[in-house]
Amino acid sequence: MPEQFAARWLTLREPADHAARDDTLLSALIDALPRDRTIRISDLGAGAGSNLRYLGPRLPQAQEWTLIDHDRELLDQAVAMAHPADDDGAAARVQARAQTADLGGFPDCLDTPPDLLTASALLDLVSEDWLRRVVDTCCRRCLPALFALSVDGRLAFSPTLEGDWQVAAAVLAHQRGAKDMGPALGPDAPAVAAQLFRERGADVHCRPSDWQLTPEQAALQRPLIEGWHEAARTQQPDAAAAIDRWRDERLRLLERSFITVGHQDLLVIPCRD
Repeated sequence: MPEQFAARWLTLREPADHAARDDTLLSALIDALPRDRTIRISDLGAGAGSNLRYLGPRLPQAQEWTLIDHDRELLDQAVAMAHPADDDGAAARVQARAQTADLGGFPDCLDTPPDLLTASALLDLVSEDWLRRVVDTCCRRCLPALFALSVDGRLAFSPTLEGDWQVAAAVLAHQRGAKDMGPALGPDAPAVAAQLFRERGADVHCRPSDWQLTPEQAALQRPLIEGWHEAARTQQPDAAAAIDRWRDERLRLLERSFITVGHQDLLVIPCRD
């Protein structure tokens, strides 16, 4: 993904991400974290810092965030935006630093022991082998983890079109294809992660965090539809003409289009006293 498009896409999706996330997990998370000192948080695939901007103000503890990503430009933007301009206490309570690293080498990218491991919109992009390393690290270190906004394969459109389910099936297949860290789990990620953690005796909480996109979010729907069109075409090149028609019809409907994209938030507490 070109860097300029990646930055623009992250900006477009942030309001939908924050609106979708499930605040009911916060109470259990806060209880699992130290209360008597500053907590250290490692954010994997931090990008432009959306996860910090959501979670930081909602945790009562003082925090030191390590934002880990391969894209230094996005990380610098994340650190610069870490503290809202109208929050005079944020700079004292929430500190952030950038760390450029290859997530494929996890857990080597954890240069300091965190109190919380977190990521947003990441698990569906990783392989099962990589996820097993995360599970092993969290369970051996008694490290709580919060993984937000992993796609789970549920898609719904209104109004519906004849090609919706053909495109949806192609997109889901594409999401399971090879990514930077090997064969991606795609929409299987939330269920696989929950199972692997439970097999290690961890306390696992799952909550839906669905995007509920309305016509007012046409600016987000457009690149989403175009991205699905590209993925479906790659997955089913013989159906290119039908997939092109689907894209054109979907874009014509933007002024009255509603789209639900299913996600899951996963909170894991490996060692519960």
